[in-house]
Amino acid sequence: MYSREEKIQITEAFLESCLTVGATRRMKGWPSTKLLSKWLREAKRGELPINVAVPKGHAGQRKRHARYSAKTKAEAIRLYEMGRRPVDIGRLLGIEGYENIRVWWKKAMKGDKLPEKTFKPKPLEDSKEVEPMDEKKKKKEPTKLSDIKDLELENALLRELVTELKKADGWDLTSISNKQKVRLGESLRQEPGRSLKEITDFLKLSKSSYEYHRKRLSMPDKLASVKEKISTLFRRNKARYGSRRIWALLRLEGVFISEKVVRRIMKELGLVVRYEPKAKRFYSYEKGMLGAVDNLVNRNFRANRQNSLWLTDITEFRFNSIKCYLSPIIDCFDGKVVAWNTSRYPDASLVNDMLAEAIATLKNGEHPILHTDRGAHFRWPGWLEQCDKAGLRRSMSAKGCTPDNAACEGFFGRLKNEFFNHRSWRGFSYEQFAEELNEYIAWYNETRIKESLGWMSPARYRLSLGLVG
Repeated sequence: MYSREEKIQITEAFLESCLTVGATRRMKGWPSTKLLSKWLREAKRGELPINVAVPKGHAGQRKRHARYSAKTKAEAIRLYEMGRRPVDIGRLLGIEGYENIRVWWKKAMKGDKLPEKTFKPKPLEDSKEVEPMDEKKKKKEPTKLSDIKDLELENALLRELVTELKKADGWDLTSISNKQKVRLGESLRQEPGRSLKEITDFLKLSKSSYEYHRKRLSMPDKLASVKEKISTLFRRNKARYGSRRIWALLRLEGVFISEKVVRRIMKELGLVVRYEPKAKRFYSYEKGMLGAVDNLVNRNFRANRQNSLWLTDITEFRFNSIKCYLSPIIDCFDGKVVAWNTSRYPDASLVNDMLAEAIATLKNGEHPILHTDRGAHFRWPGWLEQCDKAGLRRSMSAKGCTPDNAACEGFFGRLKNEFFNHRSWRGFSYEQFAEELNEYIAWYNETRIKESLGWMSPARYRLSLGLVG
C-alpha cells in the first residue's frame, strides 16, 4: 500500500522524468503500470493534488481509435485491388490502422455496405479542447490527385515489367538498362492519357536520353550477322566452345570484335556450354606389385619437341548399364592424342595394344619419357616388356596423387565435359558409343583449337612448324 504522500511524489517524479508508463515496468521501486496509470487519471481529474501539470494526451489517458469516411475506405480498397501494399496505402491516405484495409476489402467482396456516416468520438472529461477525430483525419487526407496518379502510373509500369520478365528472367526495376526502360515507356505511351513527361519523371530518365534510345529501337541491329555467325560456330562444334574459343574462331575468319561482346551475345542467345559433375573414377591400384619407378616429370608437363614426353592413364564411361574404358597417350608437346584404345573391360590388352600403336609412330632415335600413375596396368610384365624393347624411360606419380599426372587428368576432364556429361546416351550400344568417342578424339586432334597453340589445333600447329605426324 502507498500513502497519499508517496502517490504524489511518485506521480510528480514520473511526469518530470518524461518516461512512458511502459518504461517503468522493470524499474525497481516503481508501482505497476496499472496502478501508475490510475494515479495519472486521478491527477488529471484533480483528485490527486500535484505541482506538475499533466500534459494533454498522456500515456495514462485512454485513446480513441480513428474512424474513416466511406469515401476514404473505397479509395483504399481500390488501391488495394491494384496491387498496392496496405502499408503504402495507409501512408498515402493517412490511415494509421492500415491493417484494417484488408478487412474492409473482405467486407466489400462479401457485399457488405460500408458506413455512410463517420463516427465522431465524444470528448474526454475536462478536455473540451480535444479536436474531433474526423477533423484530424481531413487534414491527413490528400487534397490532390497527383499521388494517386503516380500510383496508377507505377502499377501500369509494373504490369509491363511482369510481361518482360516472362521473356527474360532476372530483371528488376532497379537493374534494367536505359534501353529497356525506354522499351517499357513506349509500351506505356500506347495507353491514353499518358504523357511523356510523366513517364520520364517516373523512370528517372532525361528526355534527351529517352529520345536517344527511342531512335535506337527503330534502327536495325548492327550485330545481327555476328550473332548468326556465333550461333553457327557454336552448333558446328556441338556446344563445346565457350566465349573465348568462339572469339578466337571469329578472329580466324576475319571478324574482329571484343571478347566481352562475344560473351554478352552468347548470354543473350542462351549459348551455354553445359558442365556436369564428374563420375566416380576408376581405381586400378593393386598392392604388392613390383615395377614402380621414380617420378622423372615432377609436374613439369612442357616439352620442347614432339615425342619427348608422353602421358597415359585410364578413364571409365558408364551408360545404359554398359562400361567403356579408354586408354590414350598424350604428347606434352602440343596435347595431341598419339594413340588410344577402348575396351569393355580394363584388362591388359587395353593398354598393351594402345602402347604398341603409339610405339609404331616413333622415328629412329626417339625414346620419350612415358609417365603413368602407379596402377596395376602399368606394372604388368607385358607393359614392362614393351617399354624396355622400345627404349622408353618410365616415370610414375606418387600413390593416389592425381596432380602428379595433372595434364592427362585435364584431358579426361575436357573430354567428359565436352563429349560425355551433358548428353543423353539412352539407347546407345557399346559399338555406337565407341564410334562417337573415336570421332571426338579425331576432332580433338584435327579441329579443336587451343589458346596455348595460338588458337590452332594440334594438327595445324605441327603443320605450321613443318612437322609430320
